[in-house]
Amino acid sequence: MPDSRSADSALSNSPIEAAFREHTPGSAALAAEAKTHFPSGITHDARHLKPYGVYIERGVGPRKWDVDGNEYVDYFGGHGALLLGHAHPEVTRAATEAMATGTQFGANHPLEIGWANAVKRLVPSVERVRFTSSGTEATHMALRLARDFTGKSKVVRFRTHFHGWHDHMTHGVASQFDGSASPGVLAGVAENILLADPNDLEGLRTLLGAHDDIAAAIIEPIGGSTGYTALNPDFLRALREETAKHGILLILDEVVTGFRLAPGGAQSVFGITPDLSAFAKILAGGMPGGAVGGRKDILDGLDFDAAEQRKREKIGHPGTFNANPVSAAAGTTALRVLAETGACDRANETGAVLRERLNAVLKDQRVPWAFYGAYSIFHLFVQADRPVADPFAFDPSALPAVIMKDRPKELIRQLRLAMLVNGVDLNPACGGLLSATHGPAEIDATVAAFTESLAMLRRAGEIA
Repeated sequence: MPDSRSADSALSNSPIEAAFREHTPGSAALAAEAKTHFPSGITHDARHLKPYGVYIERGVGPRKWDVDGNEYVDYFGGHGALLLGHAHPEVTRAATEAMATGTQFGANHPLEIGWANAVKRLVPSVERVRFTSSGTEATHMALRLARDFTGKSKVVRFRTHFHGWHDHMTHGVASQFDGSASPGVLAGVAENILLADPNDLEGLRTLLGAHDDIAAAIIEPIGGSTGYTALNPDFLRALREETAKHGILLILDEVVTGFRLAPGGAQSVFGITPDLSAFAKILAGGMPGGAVGGRKDILDGLDFDAAEQRKREKIGHPGTFNANPVSAAAGTTALRVLAETGACDRANETGAVLRERLNAVLKDQRVPWAFYGAYSIFHLFVQADRPVADPFAFDPSALPAVIMKDRPKELIRQLRLAMLVNGVDLNPACGGLLSATHGPAEIDATVAAFTESLAMLRRAGEIA
């Protein structure tokens, strides 16, 4: 087995990192081997953590266990896919039964019809649906449908909003806020994307009025990176009005918010009817899967008969794992369970309690940070030059979205390592997503872990 120290050649003097290494020797060894296989030793950018990330063997409900036997309260939440928690018994049974009958038929199958019915029952704006293998594919197809339907080329996006990793979506999320192309992307692709500032209605009106070739606008309905940069609901409603006024299609990116904020997604919460919606994550019950859904006349761009009647070429869309039967079975079951059991409300209520409890710790410890967010989502704001006087009064919309993204990476890294040592797994920005299975025991454990992690940061000289 490779020397575990090769997972990160520059050993840190941090006592927090030392505690983490002592806690996770099995993960260190696997991380060293992974570096011989994968760039940076990882298979998803969000799993990048120095000196290395933990390696998980199993999960149940709101908790998971690593290869060293350490138990964690999980707020990574399968990147947002696990509203029902890890290994939900009904979802697991449905997927297992489907797998036993075959994982790929190369043909139509009954489960895809059940999955489509489950989506359409919960989201009235979806008149037709096309399944994909991921959320990135769903937003990509949404753009193609919009351009085909309108005959126009440009797309409005909002700075800091994340819509996957295809060429149209890479810049303006964490960098290239000026609209320039990110590495590997053609300049001509970036030039057809118009970046706008969220919550700036006058700027939006000016932008829409200056271009007559805009096919669509796409937006995360609660703000960039699932609300890390907050969006005013009034701005979302105004965007719907302005796009309709200009004949521009509105694409709602519900890859994370879909079936999480409420069974009908953000559009049901805010009373918005988009032309197209992108879904993934919860949609497939923790399995791979995405979808684009919306108006029939727009989705007709994928329809053979409609294309023949219009005497136009249809949009091509193969995809080996579109509507995969195992994903369809898991997704159909998950959507039924969350709709029938009040899972969204339960997760939202627990999220509110967690944010309040964590802010109480910050106030008590006189740490000038704030936890914020809504529904079953929480984020951490920490910037040395913008101390928070009262975490309970913090307004994330008071700062421009680009400034909100400016977080101290090393301090966040140290905090995340400390939380792992204390039994809690947060996302890379030290926030997270809750499931319906998180409850009082997980809240208590998280508060205790955060309190001790702050003490560790103080002892290490990372905070005052």
